[in-house]
Amino acid sequence: MKAVVQRVLNSSVEVKNEIVGAIGHGFTILLGVQEGDTEKEAELLAGKVARLRVFKDRDNKMNLSLKQVGGSALVISQFTLCADVKKGNRPSFTDAAQPDKALELYELFVHRLMAEGITDVEKGVFAADMKLNIVNDGPVTILLDTNIWQKSNNDINLD
Repeated sequence: MKAVVQRVLNSSVEVKNEIVGAIGHGFTILLGVQEGDTEKEAELLAGKVARLRVFKDRDNKMNLSLKQVGGSALVISQFTLCADVKKGNRPSFTDAAQPDKALELYELFVHRLMAEGITDVEKGVFAADMKLNIVNDGPVTILLDTNIWQKSNNDINLD
């Protein structure tokens, strides 16, 4: 499972010219579910995102988590994060999970964020053509990939 986590001042998502999700200060999370991902990856990634310390403290250091600052999250499903471009210039999406499984794990990820104490979690519409409006803060953008963590799990602190 992959996530692009962007610290934002505000963010919204539109489907058919209608805003379906909007947040203020917090994270916009683009979530890609890969073939073979399970509940374990969704729970692991949600916990890591909730505890990611990239918000500024009183000393202007990135030392606070989303929960600590009372921030919101906008979670957008994005199978294109699973693109394989090793051969040629046209991406292959065979590594992306099948839609039913991807939806299940996307929803679990959202619920796990809430269980981690993130009270304001908004969503896009799964598999829809969406338009995102993002005002990055910093900009701070972090790429998280559970495959990398599992390959080197002895070196990574997941708490």
